[in-house]
Amino acid sequence: MKYEVLIQPSAEAELEAAYLHLCREASQDTGAEWFDSVVDAILTLEEMPHRCPLAPESEFFEEELRHLLLKPYRVIFTIRGVYVHIVHLRHMSQQSLKSPER
Repeated sequence: MKYEVLIQPSAEAELEAAYLHLCREASQDTGAEWFDSVVDAILTLEEMPHRCPLAPESEFFEEELRHLLLKPYRVIFTIRGVYVHIVHLRHMSQQSLKSPER
């Protein structure tokens, strides 16, 4: 079964911020290479997204959250039918997401 990967605006903004940070800290070429590698990795979720483990945050939300580990980042996503929704890109040093009620 093939899934359609949809990058949500929150994840898109976080991906762009990480790219711009890397461009400033390293170089535009390094930033572009990193960005392309992350997008390529995200697109692998078109096939077998359930291969990725549950994210620690999953216990705080009704919807199951999974993560794709791309050290030093985590791509947090949910699966709804044939759609994989990328909801966040988090640096591993960032705190885990919390439920809105917490």
